[in-house]
Amino acid sequence: MAREDRKRKHDNDDTADDGERKGRRDKRPKEEKPAPPLPSEIKNKEKRSEVYAKLKREKKAQKRRLGRERVQAAQRAAELGEQVPEKQVPRTIENTREPDETVCRPDDQELFAGNDADEFNAVLKQVVTPKVLITTCRFNSGRGPAFIKELMQVIPNAQYVNRGTYDLKKIVEYANNREFTSVMVVHTNRREPDAMLIINLPEGPTAHFKLSKLVLRKDIKNHGNPTSHKPELVLNNFTTRLGHRVGRMIQSLFPQDPNFRGRRVVTFHNQRDYIFFRHHRYVFEEKEKKVVSKDKKAKASESKTEKHVNCRLQECGPRFTLKLITLQHGTLDTKSGEYEWVHKPDLDTSRRRFFL
Repeated sequence: MAREDRKRKHDNDDTADDGERKGRRDKRPKEEKPAPPLPSEIKNKEKRSEVYAKLKREKKAQKRRLGRERVQAAQRAAELGEQVPEKQVPRTIENTREPDETVCRPDDQELFAGNDADEFNAVLKQVVTPKVLITTCRFNSGRGPAFIKELMQVIPNAQYVNRGTYDLKKIVEYANNREFTSVMVVHTNRREPDAMLIINLPEGPTAHFKLSKLVLRKDIKNHGNPTSHKPELVLNNFTTRLGHRVGRMIQSLFPQDPNFRGRRVVTFHNQRDYIFFRHHRYVFEEKEKKVVSKDKKAKASESKTEKHVNCRLQECGPRFTLKLITLQHGTLDTKSGEYEWVHKPDLDTSRRRFFL
């Protein structure tokens, strides 16, 4: 009997100890589940691609859901007569740019007075007709000749002069004697156009641009062929004093009385100090559209057709991008010329700092 009592007591003690251990385990803080690994942390390529695609799908679905919620909230507010929440404007590099004192304002009288006295005033006020001489560097090959041929179709009153072995100062003197208003030089490197020089005559200034991403007309899908009409010119986003000056220089290459019958548009669009060039023509297409009668008794054969005129843009080419490198006073003088503005790597202190 005594042995059985001792055994029963020992079993009870073991049960109590197990209960205490279990209670202690329950009181421990629960460990959080580890976060799923980022795609960049996964070494297996297939698994990494799979995880990345899944994250992208989830992000898209969340974006769509938030968009639907915003639309529903706006509709609900409109029905209840409450104030509709303002539309969110995404933060971009353009609308968060660094403040610049040289940004032109519409009430800047000093700017307007400067326009009346600058080098481009005679052309822009149609006192003088623009006349452009186009030439090349001494060794012009590859896509250079084709690019110049298309440039001459873009700019009215443009003439090509073969550079030969002449010095550029001789070319400028020749253009001055024949009453040209501008000289345009296309530089070629390794059979590819890579720079453009625009010299305003007779007293400058001279702008040096880096040229990149050239696409000729034959390489543009469904391109159109331009006519000889004077084009309409569109200059976008030249907001600073420097940008305003460069914009007026580009504007002086084209006549100021466009012929709208030609339906041609030439665009210089400045974005983040890169000037994108595009050449389009308007295309008007007349299409017939069936209008089904709302009257249920009317037969299907009695449906009417209405004519609609659709308008679209057709690119004519060429297509290229310019970036300003230097702006120099007077005509080209590499030795003793005075520069208005020079792009240096020290100026690129921020992605949100722009000069044009």
